[in-house]
Amino acid sequence: MARIVRSSVETSAPATAERVLAIDPALRKTGWAIVECSAGVLRAVEWGVIHNKPALLPSGCLVSIRTGLSDVIARHSPTVCAIESTIFVQSYKTAIVLGTARGACLIAAAEHGLPIYEYAPREIKQAAVGRGAAQKDQVAFMIRAQLRLRETPESDAADALATAITHFQNSAAARATERETRRV
Repeated sequence: MARIVRSSVETSAPATAERVLAIDPALRKTGWAIVECSAGVLRAVEWGVIHNKPALLPSGCLVSIRTGLSDVIARHSPTVCAIESTIFVQSYKTAIVLGTARGACLIAAAEHGLPIYEYAPREIKQAAVGRGAAQKDQVAFMIRAQLRLRETPESDAADALATAITHFQNSAAARATERETRRV
């Protein structure tokens, strides 16, 4: 069975806060985060990684991802979902595996009626670190600083937190220009 590792800050949410479920999809380690924005201030509510053991069949991993994310959604009632888009990989097999993991994530969000937005990995790194070719440890370090966390999140969870930051930056710009071009 999957192991869900998580950390959190506070769990009470102001009534006017927008809450995003942000996801960094992968078959074995899916990072997720709940981040809210209230009066322009971002706050990490909870984050973690859904770990699937190597012995678990891919089909079991997909069920584990969907179930784990559904539990997070039920616990935190996010208003929107932001997910990393499919990355270009040199192996079509890797792309297919990542695509199926992403599909399990999308189903979990869609089943709960969440609007879903996607962001490119390079754009997420740009929002977190200031350059699109940043390494995972740089993203984790900057996320800790930006969200004033007490601990450095595991890299997959840090990527999900960065996805949330990217969403809030882009949704503010979309509201200013009255556009919604990233909705899945």
